[in-house]
Amino acid sequence: MVLLEKIVNLVNDILWSYVLIFGLVGIGIYFSFSLGFPQISRFGKALKRVFGGVFKKEENKEGSMSSFQALATSIAAQIGTGNVAGVATAIGVGGPGAIFWMWVSAFFGMSTIFVEATLAQKYRETRDGQLVGGPAYYIKNGLGYKKLASFFAVALIIALGFIGNMVQSNSIADAVSRAFNIPQLAIGVIIAIFAGLIFIGGIKRIASFAEMVVPVMAAVYIIGAITILVVFRSHIIPTIGNIVVAAFNPQSVLGGAAGITIRQAVRFGIARGLFSNEAGMGSTPNSHAVADVSHPAEQGLSAMVAVFIDTVLVCSATALAILVTGAHNSGFVGVGITQEAFNIAFGPLGEKFLAVCLTFFAFTTVIGWYYFGENNIRFLFKNKNSIRVYQIVVLLFIILGSYQKVDFVWNLADMFNGIMVIPNLIGIFLLLKESKAILQDYDNQTRSGERLHYNYEFQNKLK
Repeated sequence: MVLLEKIVNLVNDILWSYVLIFGLVGIGIYFSFSLGFPQISRFGKALKRVFGGVFKKEENKEGSMSSFQALATSIAAQIGTGNVAGVATAIGVGGPGAIFWMWVSAFFGMSTIFVEATLAQKYRETRDGQLVGGPAYYIKNGLGYKKLASFFAVALIIALGFIGNMVQSNSIADAVSRAFNIPQLAIGVIIAIFAGLIFIGGIKRIASFAEMVVPVMAAVYIIGAITILVVFRSHIIPTIGNIVVAAFNPQSVLGGAAGITIRQAVRFGIARGLFSNEAGMGSTPNSHAVADVSHPAEQGLSAMVAVFIDTVLVCSATALAILVTGAHNSGFVGVGITQEAFNIAFGPLGEKFLAVCLTFFAFTTVIGWYYFGENNIRFLFKNKNSIRVYQIVVLLFIILGSYQKVDFVWNLADMFNGIMVIPNLIGIFLLLKESKAILQDYDNQTRSGERLHYNYEFQNKLK
């Protein structure tokens, strides 16, 4: 076990200290300039696209999701332990400055996820009467790199379906056990039972669950965090100042004894930011691909809003709650830091409130990540029995993860997430011109006032 931990830490150091920090931020910057900074110029239109028709009941095609359901499934996967435990871990290891780099990665990641979502729409397929898509499909269908596509599919299944869901169950079990004194293994079994019931229902049950639960859980948590900020309002401005200063000079905020460097702040801010908002990781395109929209660019705009909600709203709420209460100096690790912030503000009731919120956050992520894995199981195997085998293995990993060592599970997740990112970055970089053409087509149609439409020639040819 000690040897395995050393190997994982070595791989993570190479991936996250060098390869992916430059790769993710670099490609986000390049895409932002290439697309004319859509996260600024088109953000108003994106918000209108997402929330303008949120209360309209639209019938979506069989085997697909509505645009809002796809967005909700995406946010369900994005808003999870990364927003609660991940932010706390980033601050604990990288200092307050890590939050600044989390914001930077989210800003540029919005353009990255726009490209991912539009490509997922263009190169999706129909299998067994159900729409499927994502990086494996656009790498294979857009570039013809079948082996790279298969490598991505395997990496995603391991990273999210198996290891990632271990992280989610681990954080739920840790938080609930602290708050209610229930054995962690028992919590893992309960999570697996409820998850299995949703898995069996397929795409319709997953979409309905995400559409119903995600808006409520996000709103409740943000209200709780805002309440903390109201109580500690005099600390907000100094805290934001410390975040910015610590991003470039950690020692001036933390003191020499802390030993935190700029590299640590950058590494853990970007790593935890990616784990939370998943921009560039290649996960959420699996849900954006199946949205029933008139034009791929519409779902690209929706995808940008998902990153904004996840990082700028939810992650920032967590970070500020931790820093204004001083919980980051409590000596706890992981989700314990965030629980301490709520405990400082609300007493024992706060700890229980956070445990309930985290349970919903992490559980919805389990559902979203299971679905992303299923999408890639369909890519690799034509046999329908493979889905049932996948479901069983995911449930076993959920139970296994509930009682593992916190730090090791997170480090393992970082490693597999990093491995998964590489083929996706190759794919979206080489297919950027396709996404630019889709955006240009969208602009031409909106300027001319014609009804939005897109000729899905590729999908029609596949059928």
